[in-house]
Amino acid sequence: MKKVIYSKFDKARIHQLPRALFEGRIEVVLSESEAAKAVDYLLKQPIIGIDTETRPSFRKGVKYYVSLLQVSSRDICFLFRLKHTGMCESIIRLLEDTTIPKIGLSLHDDIRQLHEVAQFQPGYFIELQDKVKAFGVGDLSLQKLFANFFGERISKGQRLTNWEADILSESQKRYAATDAWACVLLYEEMERLLQTGDFEVIRDEETMEVL
Repeated sequence: MKKVIYSKFDKARIHQLPRALFEGRIEVVLSESEAAKAVDYLLKQPIIGIDTETRPSFRKGVKYYVSLLQVSSRDICFLFRLKHTGMCESIIRLLEDTTIPKIGLSLHDDIRQLHEVAQFQPGYFIELQDKVKAFGVGDLSLQKLFANFFGERISKGQRLTNWEADILSESQKRYAATDAWACVLLYEEMERLLQTGDFEVIRDEETMEVL
């Protein structure tokens, strides 16, 4: 049976889906030495997912720099707390690497914000928003794409929390890790489907008949 994908996923259905949550190991990186070890591990993986978090500003004229860089394999996610590590040499090495595919969503925004902290030459990055065009899917958010391809819900409840808090809560850590990890799963599933052709796309005009 072919996997059904919708060209536009009904946002109202997302809250009905079971929650997707990264259940692997999470390592919070607070020093340059810890960052070096984490990067050594990540650059030995076949593929990694990447995302960032920034402390939200609720006052006009107040802006914060990137607080967190989360990078995940299938099993381990590293949370680089940039106010502690800075954009140290090992993190720059990770971002400039040209051998390991780094999968993300809205990477242009992430890279632009990281460039506000330090300059680097972006290496091997793959944008999921470009990849999904091959399916004729118009949705571009991580939440809608994951719901569409996996039938599971990624909660966004922690998005506007304080990412510069002295200690991140367990909910914050799981949220951040899930976003980076989900990018890996989405890329691998898109690759599988494109290779096998084992999918059919329900267009907008057909959606109401199916739901």
